[in-house]
Amino acid sequence: MGLVDFSHFPRRSVLCIDVKSFFASVEAVRRGLDPLDAYIAVVSDLRRTGAVVLASSPRVKKEYHIKTGSRLFEIPKRSPIMVVEPNMALYLQRNRDIQNIFRRFVTDEDLHVYSIDESILDVTASLNLFGPAETIALKILQTVKDELGLIVTAGIGDNPLLAKLALDNEAKKRPPWIAKWTYEMVPKTVWKINPMTDFWGISRGYDKRLKRMGIYTIEALALADPAALQKSMGVMGLQLYYHAWGLDASIIAQKVKPKTTSYSKNQILMRDYYEQSEILIVIKEMVGDVCSRLRKHKEKCQEMYLGIGYSDRELQPGFTARIKLVRPEHSTDLLSDLARKEFCKRWHGEPVRSVNVAAGKISPAGQEQLELFFDGDERNHALDAAVDQLRDRFGKKVIFYAGSMVGGTYLERAGYVGGHKGEST
Repeated sequence: MGLVDFSHFPRRSVLCIDVKSFFASVEAVRRGLDPLDAYIAVVSDLRRTGAVVLASSPRVKKEYHIKTGSRLFEIPKRSPIMVVEPNMALYLQRNRDIQNIFRRFVTDEDLHVYSIDESILDVTASLNLFGPAETIALKILQTVKDELGLIVTAGIGDNPLLAKLALDNEAKKRPPWIAKWTYEMVPKTVWKINPMTDFWGISRGYDKRLKRMGIYTIEALALADPAALQKSMGVMGLQLYYHAWGLDASIIAQKVKPKTTSYSKNQILMRDYYEQSEILIVIKEMVGDVCSRLRKHKEKCQEMYLGIGYSDRELQPGFTARIKLVRPEHSTDLLSDLARKEFCKRWHGEPVRSVNVAAGKISPAGQEQLELFFDGDERNHALDAAVDQLRDRFGKKVIFYAGSMVGGTYLERAGYVGGHKGEST
């Protein structure tokens, strides 16, 4: 372990907490069943045999190998599995309930919501109040079980990366649902993760590239030449090298603050999105939201950022694209088309779990320089203005894209919940 000096990196007490089979567990509890014993699968649409399984209970995963991403037709007809439609409003409420329990132990600055069923808590400042990180994790697990009936699992680490690796590779797999990985434990924990695609950040593509370099294990990755990794794989190769040593310099409370005015929209999706058409409608909806805010404030942007996050199961973070505009704009059609092209250029079929759209380099709408051979797309601007007026007068659901009925999330955010029933009881 002499190759890396851990004293130069933060040593915090970090918990990465996940709700076990979240959607399925919530459905089990509402029916008075034990989440670990119930046979439940939550399916996006019971009317379509090809509908996606959004979640399945632990017993369904273990005994029938039905998991997130499976299809309805794969569920055996003659089985004890209860197939139910999702109730997104209830899941969101349970998520808020769980976050409120977390807030009994940490401040908002030390809480990062990673997804609807996973959060990262830096409990370093809470140790004097509640005891060691293991004690805090046990208290959280017990509180969630007592108050909400749900099973949560916790990885503990010296940084967010080690906590995440401990969660995914040990805590989730067996009781007591808690595992702790420290810097000193890296050779016996991080280096033993196998296959390499089970390691956060190593996709199948990166796995193949590492194998071409003669790297077949996480230990070999840690002992490889970082300069060679960077030359072959760019900055990602260097990042994987440091991750193989369990190194992560991020501190949750030190969130990056924007240097300039911007408008952004971030969304963690309720399920993995595999279909390009569904992902594109979500992107268009979110670009539309950002553009609507620009128009409301009589401003335009000359830069747009598109951030795409992939699900943990593919173990690849995703990408961020920076889109530069020739002139300031706030046209939904123009900006969503540019975002669509960037997405299609970079996406290779990975399941998408989060989308971020941000507009930067903001300027007042009336200050752009006029050009002799460009008079703007007045038709698009007039259409945007008409849509804005209709929504202001009659509500957001009065007009929306046709695709929002299938894979979009606009209706969910405007009142409906994920295209499903919105009752929370």
